[in-house]
Amino acid sequence: MARLYSLFVLLDLALLVVALIDCLSAEEFAIRALPRVAWVFIILLFSPVGAIAWFVAGRPAPTVRLSNGTTWRPGSGFPEDERPQRRSGQRAPDDDPEFLRNLATSLREDESMMKKWEADLRRREEELRRREREAE
Repeated sequence: MARLYSLFVLLDLALLVVALIDCLSAEEFAIRALPRVAWVFIILLFSPVGAIAWFVAGRPAPTVRLSNGTTWRPGSGFPEDERPQRRSGQRAPDDDPEFLRNLATSLREDESMMKKWEADLRRREEELRRREREAE
C-alpha cells in the first residue's frame, strides 16, 4: 500500500512540476482565462486538480496550419486584408423576403408530396390486405 501511495505522490509531483514549468514558460498574452499569477497559485494550491485545470483551460491554444500554408492562432481573428467582407446588397436569410417566399413555397411542395406518399402507402396497404384475404 505504501508503494502505491508513493507512486501517486510522485505522479502528483511530476504533474505539478510539468504544469508549473509550462505555465511559467508560456507567453503572457497567450495564457487563457486567468492571468499567469492566478494560474501559478491554482497549480500550487490545488494539486493535482489545479495542474489538470491548467492543461484543460489555461494553456495557450495550439496554432492551426491552414490549407494555404499559413498559421492561425485561435482568438487572433483575421488580418484586416483577409477579413471577410459582407456585400452591400447581401442580407441575412431571415431578412430576405424572397428567401422567405421560396421557403414557404418549398414547404407547400413538401406537404403535397407527403400527402401523395401517404395516399400511395394507404393504397398499397389496402391492396396487400385484399390479396391476403383472397389468398385465404
